[in-house]
Amino acid sequence: MNGYRVIGDWGTSNLRLFRVEDGRIVARRDGPGIAVAGRNAEAAFADTVAPWLADAMPLSITLCGMVGARDGWVEAPYADCPSDAAAWRAAATGFDWRGVPIAIMAGLACTGADGVPDVMRGEEAQIFGACVRDPALAQGRRLIVLPGTHSKWALVEDGRVLAFRTVPTGELFALLRDGSTLGPKDSVGDAAEEAAGFAEGLARAGEGAVLAGLFAARAMRLRAGRSADWALGYLSGLLIGGEIAEARALLRADHGVTLIGDARLSDRYARALAVQGVESHRLDGDACALAGLGYAGDMLV
Repeated sequence: MNGYRVIGDWGTSNLRLFRVEDGRIVARRDGPGIAVAGRNAEAAFADTVAPWLADAMPLSITLCGMVGARDGWVEAPYADCPSDAAAWRAAATGFDWRGVPIAIMAGLACTGADGVPDVMRGEEAQIFGACVRDPALAQGRRLIVLPGTHSKWALVEDGRVLAFRTVPTGELFALLRDGSTLGPKDSVGDAAEEAAGFAEGLARAGEGAVLAGLFAARAMRLRAGRSADWALGYLSGLLIGGEIAEARALLRADHGVTLIGDARLSDRYARALAVQGVESHRLDGDACALAGLGYAGDMLV
């Protein structure tokens, strides 16, 4: 049997492990995120990878994400920005596990021009992986955006991450939707209504009225006959539109954007960017993460 390596993205919500043989991904295993595994991360990893271990031990294991956080398996350091892929790889934490070398990749840390510190874990693998998949991204200055629960806006110049800013838009939307009087609980999944609300939220954000516009998600239902799906779309558009305007101003970025993430969320951000006159193109988040992990483990995947 040929030797194999294991690479994995272990975030807050999910563990995704990939078995690589001869530079190709041949199998995948999924397990619990760090939020569930916590201090039992080693046991959770062993349970998830057990069917592969029954065949043979891997040649190496490379992991990125919240597995290296303080409440993960083993804490990994942050590489300070500006940082290129080589500096990120050099900052990894290595140790032996059952006779197999493990590398837990570092996160990235920076301090903004406004003196505010920021950190990321996992997204850096996608950024450096994107530069592997599209070498043009490693030339000149680029603005790379990774939408999500905690969206990351990264300035990249000649393959180095100069600075970035985290905007917890997804988390705020979930709080408003599930835990506030503004988020309707009776939506029925009407896509047309949701799209109309999203467009109106983007327009309101473009006027600079994010906080002042929030209550309209409720008032427009009470007084203007808007639906629950409209209100959810409106909140999403208002928050995403506000995120884009604010992050671009903070990073003093006035050029196009590369979006890295899942197709549905990236499409939503692309529409919001277009409203503000910003061009964008999209890359698949999983493919970029695998390319970054492949680079970290000296593999072509």
